[in-house]
Amino acid sequence: MTTFSAEIVSAVLAHMNSDHNGDNLLIVRAFAESAAISAAMVALDDREGTWQYSDAHGVEHHVSVPWSKAISERTEIRREIVHLYDRACEKLGIEARPHS
Repeated sequence: MTTFSAEIVSAVLAHMNSDHNGDNLLIVRAFAESAAISAAMVALDDREGTWQYSDAHGVEHHVSVPWSKAISERTEIRREIVHLYDRACEKLGIEARPHS
């Protein structure tokens, strides 16, 4: 059960998919252990974020990655996505960019 309104979810997904395509791809490659060629965040709730991705053959898959803890506030969504990005960079051996 999500604790976020449809408007909040829609706004976060739009932001992630328009401004953070590279971050989406890093998260998928790290947590789906995939050589994904494209990725988009497609859902989120209080427990996890979900990404849809395509492999080199054009086959679409989904991966859900749990947050570090259950969340209930909109501001916690950003914190958790940044945390996933940092963990993905660490898993992939990539230097994470600083966060503002």
